[in-house]
Amino acid sequence: MIKAGWLQEATPRQSPHQDNRPDPGDISLLVIHGISLPAGEFGGPYIDDLFMGQLDHQAHPEFVPLKGLRVSAHCLIRRDGDVVQYVPFHRRAWHAGRSSYAGRRRCNDFAIGIELEGTDTAPYTKEQYQQLAQIAAELITAYPQLSRQRIVGHQHIAPVRKTDPGPAFDWAYFYEQLTG
Repeated sequence: MIKAGWLQEATPRQSPHQDNRPDPGDISLLVIHGISLPAGEFGGPYIDDLFMGQLDHQAHPEFVPLKGLRVSAHCLIRRDGDVVQYVPFHRRAWHAGRSSYAGRRRCNDFAIGIELEGTDTAPYTKEQYQQLAQIAAELITAYPQLSRQRIVGHQHIAPVRKTDPGPAFDWAYFYEQLTG
């Protein structure tokens, strides 16, 4: 259930990397991402640290280029299905970067971003698909401009820059779970 922009089943964490949407009534796209920090490693604190603006850039060589990066997502779904929400849905999370969809630029303005802990090549877990489908269904109910047809991967809105959630993401299985 979504209440005041927050998913009641999620662990709430208020990321500083958010702001007001230009039009809070225009929530019309759901973007699925994949993330792991360091690349290919799961279960550590680093994704949370990144979204909270607390990443120790000296903790791993891969983190050095992330220094100064201000990024967040609305939600993160961990490998075990645990959900953390960083930004209320009615506010703009900073997840899409330079992006466009159906001729519109700046997807952050009108999109909700959900990160899956994973990589382009490692299969996502059954628990992640179940949680993602449940959250997507709740979002479609709460925000009438969203629909099954307006769910995309990061690679679809920033194809030159991004590849996630990648070939390991099983779109057919996700839509099967979404149908229920």
